[in-house]
Amino acid sequence: MAFDNDRPIFIQLADQIADDIANGAYAEGTAVPSTNELSAFHRINPATAGKALNLLVDRQLLEKHRGRGMFVVTGARAQLLAERRSHFAEQFVAPMLREAQRLGLTPDEVRSAIAQTVQTTQSVQASHIHKPDLDRRPQ
Repeated sequence: MAFDNDRPIFIQLADQIADDIANGAYAEGTAVPSTNELSAFHRINPATAGKALNLLVDRQLLEKHRGRGMFVVTGARAQLLAERRSHFAEQFVAPMLREAQRLGLTPDEVRSAIAQTVQTTQSVQASHIHKPDLDRRPQ
């Protein structure tokens, strides 16, 4: 992970771990990398890695098990997905609708554009699914 200069590193690291929890890379009840592992892997100060983990503890996504490490809290993935769903409209839908209004698109035109994009996306995804070569079956 390459860190940018726009936000503090500990926040970027906490966001990445939260993304990994939301995506299922860290299952509920499992340990996340330790402060030392994170600092060595990302070549950052251990205090910075510790701040990232503590931020996730404060958000109730991780819990400390004394002497064992940090573990993903039961319900953390659902909590993250709920937070992201609640912010979805303000982060994506509202800006899209403002732009549609500037372009003079009607609600029906916006719905049509969305439906067409969904259909195109599904077609592209379906074309990338590996299909076995049936002509090469053993005889």
